[in-house]
Amino acid sequence: MAATRKRTGKASSSVIDVISIGAHPDDVEVGTGGVLCKLHDLGYKTGIIYLTEGEMGTGGNRAIRRREADNAAGIMGAQILKRFDWGDTKLTDVYQYRVQIARMIRRYKPRIIFAPHWDGFTGRRQSHPDHLATGRIVMNAANLASLVKLGGPHEVHRIGALYHYFAPSGVNPSFVVDITPQFERWIAALSAHKSQFLNPKKSRDYLWALETMARSFGSRIGVRYGQGFVSAEPLRIENPMSLVQSDQMP
Repeated sequence: MAATRKRTGKASSSVIDVISIGAHPDDVEVGTGGVLCKLHDLGYKTGIIYLTEGEMGTGGNRAIRRREADNAAGIMGAQILKRFDWGDTKLTDVYQYRVQIARMIRRYKPRIIFAPHWDGFTGRRQSHPDHLATGRIVMNAANLASLVKLGGPHEVHRIGALYHYFAPSGVNPSFVVDITPQFERWIAALSAHKSQFLNPKKSRDYLWALETMARSFGSRIGVRYGQGFVSAEPLRIENPMSLVQSDQMP
C-alpha cells in the first residue's frame, strides 16, 4: 500500500525537478536534507519517496514516524511525499518494486534522483541492507522508466542523473554541495524526527555525529558544511570554467 501526500496546490500532477528516495523515514533527511533545502531555495520542486515505514526502528511507531516525516518534509519544502510499505528490514530488489518506482519516475519526470549507495558491507555501523536494496531498486527502476515496452499510464522518461548518498567507507564523493546557508534548516528537519534523533532512550548523539559528517564534507571544498554524493557515471561538463566559483577566482 502507498499514499501520496500533496504539499502544495496541484504539485502531485506536475513535474518534480528532483526526487530523493530513501528506505526509511529520515534517510532522505540524513543524506540529502541540506541539498533539498538548497534546491527549494533555488526555486526547484523537490519530492521524497520512502520505500518502508520504518516500523522496525527502536523509537516511535508507524503513526509517529509518519507525522515526523510530514513535518520534516514541510521544513525542507518538499512538494510531494510518497510512501510505500515494503517492509522495514525486509526490503529486496525485486521486479515488482522496480516497476512501481519506474511508474513514479514517469509520473513526476524528475531531472535528478538521489538514492542510497547500492554497494557496501552490512552490519553494526555499516550500511543497512535496506539502504543497499533501495539503491539497486532505484537504479533498475530508472532504466525501466526509459523502456517503451514497460507500458503504463505515463510517458517514457529518462532521468538526467542518479546520484548516491550513504557511500560506503573508502568511497570518495564525486562532488560535494555547500549546504552552509541551509545548515540550520537541515538540523531542524532532522530534529523533526524526534523518535530517532532526540530520543532520550538512545545513548548516541546522532545530531552531533551528522554535524560532524557535514563538517567533514564541507572541509573538502573549503566551506563549513557540505553533503557528498557519488555518481556511478562520469559527470558531463560543457564548460570546465563553470566548476570554478567566482569567489575562488584570483
